This record gives sequence, C-alpha cells and structure tokens, in this order.
Amino acid sequence: MEHQLINAIETALGWKGVDELGKGFVRGSIDDPTLVSRILTPNRLLDIAMRRSLNRPQFRCFQKGDEVHPAIYYTDTVSPRGQSVPMVNMRSLGRLLEEGATLILDQANVFDPTMEVACRALQWWSRERVQVNAYLTTNDASGFPLHWDDHDVLIVQLAGEKEWEVRGTSRNAPMYRDADPNTTPSEEIVWAGVMKTGDVMHIPRGHWHQATRNGHGSGNSLHVTFGITQRTGASWMAWLADWCREREVFRHDLGRAHGSNTEALATAASQLIGERSPADFLAAYEQATTLPRHVPFLDVLGPLDAVVCTTHFPPQMRENDETVEVMVSGKKLTLAAKAVPALRLLLSGKPVPLRQAAAVVGTDVAEVAEILVKEEICATLTPELSSGYTGLVTSAAS
Repeated sequence: MEHQLINAIETALGWKGVDELGKGFVRGSIDDPTLVSRILTPNRLLDIAMRRSLNRPQFRCFQKGDEVHPAIYYTDTVSPRGQSVPMVNMRSLGRLLEEGATLILDQANVFDPTMEVACRALQWWSRERVQVNAYLTTNDASGFPLHWDDHDVLIVQLAGEKEWEVRGTSRNAPMYRDADPNTTPSEEIVWAGVMKTGDVMHIPRGHWHQATRNGHGSGNSLHVTFGITQRTGASWMAWLADWCREREVFRHDLGRAHGSNTEALATAASQLIGERSPADFLAAYEQATTLPRHVPFLDVLGPLDAVVCTTHFPPQMRENDETVEVMVSGKKLTLAAKAVPALRLLLSGKPVPLRQAAAVVGTDVAEVAEILVKEEICATLTPELSSGYTGLVTSAAS
C-alpha cells in the first residue's frame, strides 16, 4: 500500500524505507500544506469529540500541567427513555480551550477513517503495530512534563506551532517492563526548538522529551504522534517460553536439590533456540494478529461494489502450479491459480472498485472479492472508510 503520508515522511526525514526507524533522532518538514491539512484539523478533532461517547483515558484534558477532572467537561446525556450516555460537554470544553488547555485523544485511529488508514499503511510499512494519538493545545498551555516512551514515535505537526525539547537516553533501549525504572532524565539536549506546521520528527524509544506552548501567547497547536512498538529480543524469548511447554522436560517441577535437571533443561533450551529463530518469531507474530473491526457485508443492504484489504499486515501469497495460497492472521485460503491477478489487486491494500477491476483483471474479481470479504480479509468500502483513502492512497484499478 503506497500512502502519501509515508512518502512525505520518508522524504522529510531523508529515509529510504523503514530501516532507519528507531536508529536516531531526526527531523524535517513536509512541503505540501494540503497533505498536512488532509490528515487532521483542530475542528475535525473537536467534531470527533462531539459526536462520540468518549471516556477517560481515551479522551483527556490538561491545564497547567494537571489533568482536568472529567466532571468539568463531561455530561451525561439522557434520552427520552431515561438512558444515560456520557458525552463531552462542548461548551465547557470550549471554555477550557479559551483559557488554554491540551486535549488528548488516544487511538484516534479507532474513531477516524483517515487515521485508521494511515496507521494501517504504517503497519504494512513497518511490519509492527501502530496507533496514533492526537494532541490539541491552545494559547499558553503546557503539555506533559519531561518523559520517555517505550516505543518509537513519528510526530507530525498538523497546525500551529509548539516548542519541544528532546534529550538523549539515560538507559539504552529501555522497556515498559524492565530491570531498571529509568527515572532520571538525561542531561544531553539533542534538539530544542519550535515545531511548525508540516514539520516531522522521529524520536526513538527511550529519548526524553517534552512539549509546551508556554510563552507563545494566543494560538494553537495540533500534532499527531504515531507510536510504533517494535519487537525486541525479550519479545522473542517470551515467545520461546510459550513454545517450551510442548516439551515434557520443561513441564516437570524444578527440584530443590542442587543441579537437579539443570543439564537436561539447558540442552532442551539450546535446541529450542536453534529451532525457532527471531525471524520465525516475527513471521509468527504477524500471523497471530486478529482480524480488525470492519463493517460486515450483508446482501440485504445492497451489492458488493467496492472492497479494500484491511488486515493489520500484508497478506502472504504462495503460488503453486495449479493453486495459490493466501496466508494472513492465522488463516490460509487455497484458490485456483487463475485467481492470482485478482488477488494481487484485492490484496494490495488499495481501494478496489469491482466494476473497474473487472475491466483490468477479468470478471472473476467479483467472485474472489466475495470470498475475501466472507473471510474478513477484505472489507466493504463504505463511504466513510473510502474517505480515509481519498487523496492519500490511489485506487488499485486506476
């Protein structure tokens, strides 16, 4: 899936692919203002907050460095039948923003199709799980204090400006679950300055950072942070621990006597490591992901006219003489070899209007599409989902 935002980020940061992810701090700028505004705007973020029932910690508000109590900007909306639904009180939220505040929407990809598609594209690019958080700051409000993240982040400044300070690590490759709490900030300042509309920044895992609009007067800042959690050696070892249960030697009780069963355990552990490599783990990790949420296809709602592949990672295809196998999220489908042209189109990650696709790869594409939708590898391209691709990902049949 070729996404314009990823192309723009690579160009801005001087990257030639995903290999630079996590290797060092770098920043740059996207030259296309229309692309930046297409991703998300302050008003669209507020519209998301208005139309959905959000709760803390999904949606939070901060003032002067402290979290504002939800009761100040949430109201229970009561239906005529007495049903209570928590909704953001937009008047109260507006007053907070006028005073100066920071709004945070975690996992914006769950609520907004453009954010959903951007995260999916980044997952196909990085082969890791991605989520995006949105941060809207108004007037002189501050953000979070100095902290570090346990994942790599790509930050895109979408509107206004915000002052940042990025420091080095005080512990190499820190983790969420770690042997060291890593609570003392590094003294090394890697970069300090103002992020303006279109600027992009990559902060690797463990780098201390903070952002604020203190001293910047009236105005606003909107940025999104794509969090990319890469697998580690510890992730591989945890995976091996699950596999060890297959072998009887690991299922026996550990004797208290000195040296009891130590040699047999060490031999079996060495064999397990040799049989299941980090590459095997990474491949298994992709296959273990569940299929994502989507709007189901129902015949009673109309014909299937457009689809898109919505899996977390790119499906794998294995072509044989007379058949082709599709493997994704623990599923394996076997189809006739003649389906290959249609599959390449349908599994591209790009929207596929079936009538246009039939003119390119033949009328069998509709039948193959129905199979993939039934297996939840592809999803119906609803108007809202389609809006997440418009102007950012070209149609597969174009």
